[in-house]
Amino acid sequence: MDKMQQLLYKKITINSLNLNRNCIGGNKIQILAEALKINTTLTTLDLGSNQISEKETQILSEALKINTTLATLNLGSNQIGDLGAYFLAEALKINTTLTTLYLRFNEIGEQGAHALSEALKINTALTTLELRFNKNCIQGAYAFADALKINKTLTTLDLEGNNIDNQGAQILAKALQKNTILTTLKLGLNKISNQGAQTLA
Repeated sequence: MDKMQQLLYKKITINSLNLNRNCIGGNKIQILAEALKINTTLTTLDLGSNQISEKETQILSEALKINTTLATLNLGSNQIGDLGAYFLAEALKINTTLTTLYLRFNEIGEQGAHALSEALKINTALTTLELRFNKNCIQGAYAFADALKINKTLTTLDLEGNNIDNQGAQILAKALQKNTILTTLKLGLNKISNQGAQTLA
């Protein structure tokens, strides 16, 4: 019986599970999702670099709507895409315990960014969202700027490597004039020049 099955049948009571780079997918994702629906001890789950697809993200997202203990979830370097981001966003509208979500390198574009930003307008738990090296671009900056005007819990937003330019920086800067909660905004490796930096400052 592997760790996921042990979680499902409550044979162990761990609070952190690292499954990074383990080719977790298909039936194993289903087993893990069922475990998350009933487990009451796991607070950190690392599923980075597992080729998790949009469909598998949907399965995990349904579990997140029920789970009441998981606080940190790493889904970096998978194949979530815009549709997967939408499924996660729907879960974030309901979930009240997840505080940290890592989504780096997932080919999440403008539609996914919009879905996540809409969730941030409702979610009251998430404090850290990492979206570095996706493809949000200018429309992603617009979307998250709108969310920052409303959200009252997010303290760290990582948008590094998303081709955000000076216009995107200006949009985010205007949102920061209204937001009093965010303490860390990462915009490195974008297309922001001195002009955009001055606007942010």
